[in-house]
Amino acid sequence: MRIAVENLACRRSGRLVFEGLSFALDEGQALVVTGRNGAGKSSLLGILAGQLRPDAGTVRADGIGERPLAEALHLVGHRDALKGALTAAENLAFARDLLGEEAATPGEALEAVGLAHAARLPVAYLSAGQRRRVALARLFVARRPLWLLDEPTAALDAAAQETLAGLMRTHLAGGGLIVAATHAALPIAGARELRIERTPHKGEGK
Repeated sequence: MRIAVENLACRRSGRLVFEGLSFALDEGQALVVTGRNGAGKSSLLGILAGQLRPDAGTVRADGIGERPLAEALHLVGHRDALKGALTAAENLAFARDLLGEEAATPGEALEAVGLAHAARLPVAYLSAGQRRRVALARLFVARRPLWLLDEPTAALDAAAQETLAGLMRTHLAGGGLIVAATHAALPIAGARELRIERTPHKGEGK
C-alpha cells in the first residue's frame, strides 16, 4: 500500500487551519505529525479517514484495490469512542463485526495490549489508561494496513507506552503504515516528522 497527499488544505468553521501539506508513505513507513494545539493535527487524520473534506488538495491511495481508503485504515482518535456499558471484550467484538476482515479474537487483542484480565469488565469500570488500551486493541481485531493514531500514548503509563511502541514496530515490519499525531515523542526508529504550523487568521500577527 502507498498513500500520497498533495497540497492539502483544511478549513474549519470558515477558518483556514492549514494549507500546502504534502507527503507520501510507502509500506513499512511511519509519519509523526506534530504542532501546537489547533494547528490541525486531528483534522489531518480526519481528512485521511474520510471524515472531513479537504478545502484543497488530494489524497491518493494505491495498492488497496477498488475499496476506498476508509476501508483500509484504523482510526484511533483522541477520544476512546467506547461503550461504557459493554465489557472490554464486547466492545472489541462490536468493532470486529463492524470492520470485518477478522485478524484476532477480542481476547487475543486484549492480551496484546496487556489487558487480558479485564476482558469481562464493563469499560465504565476501567481507568483512563485501561480504556485507552481497549481502544488501541481495536487495531488488532481487523486487518487494516494504515493506522491513524491521535495522541496514541495519552493516559498510558511507561510500561504501556513501551508495549504500544513494540506493537507499532511489528506493524511496520509487516508492511503496515502509521500516521500518528502527537505532542509526545514516539520511539519509532526511522519515522519521519511533519510539523504543522498553525495558520494565523485575520487579526492575528504572523
